[in-house]
Amino acid sequence: MKTEHAAAYRREGRYWLIELSLSDMRQFFNSLDPSPFPEKDIDDEIENYLVESVREFHLKTPLRLVIHVPGDELGRAAQTIPESVRHYFDYRAQGATRELRYCLRLGRTSLFVGLAFLSLCMIGSELAGHFETVLGRVLQEGLIIGGWVAMWRPIQIFLYDWWPIARRRRVYQKLTRMEVEIRVR
Repeated sequence: MKTEHAAAYRREGRYWLIELSLSDMRQFFNSLDPSPFPEKDIDDEIENYLVESVREFHLKTPLRLVIHVPGDELGRAAQTIPESVRHYFDYRAQGATRELRYCLRLGRTSLFVGLAFLSLCMIGSELAGHFETVLGRVLQEGLIIGGWVAMWRPIQIFLYDWWPIARRRRVYQKLTRMEVEIRVR
């Protein structure tokens, strides 16, 4: 395993530990969310910490989330937090799946529009080629360039835009499946 993990994370057996220490179980949840605990949103800073921690590891690396709580909250935290983590990151993974589907649908639509426009530009370029003037040649080349510029967006979507969304979804799915252990602080 990479040596930079050894400085920031502890290891127990085959698992790397992502650890949080809470002075109160309520710190784990977004205080503005009125939902009951299992459906409650996780605090933004904790979510960011968990997501960034998972991103530091290869997705196949076995990880365990260990949350240290005061002894008097152990029972309640052990019942609530693991379910909340699974519920919350499953919801986030579903959102990323919807975002990925939207991105790819936008790519298909952009590809259709881009190909139609490129076809029109190529036909226009052929027609402009019949004019044996400088203006005809400029128009001919301009239409070809314009047609290919219209293909920029679908190419960008299919080559680059979907990667980060798919990666984020895999991180959320890993957090959904990750073992969560509650320990006394």
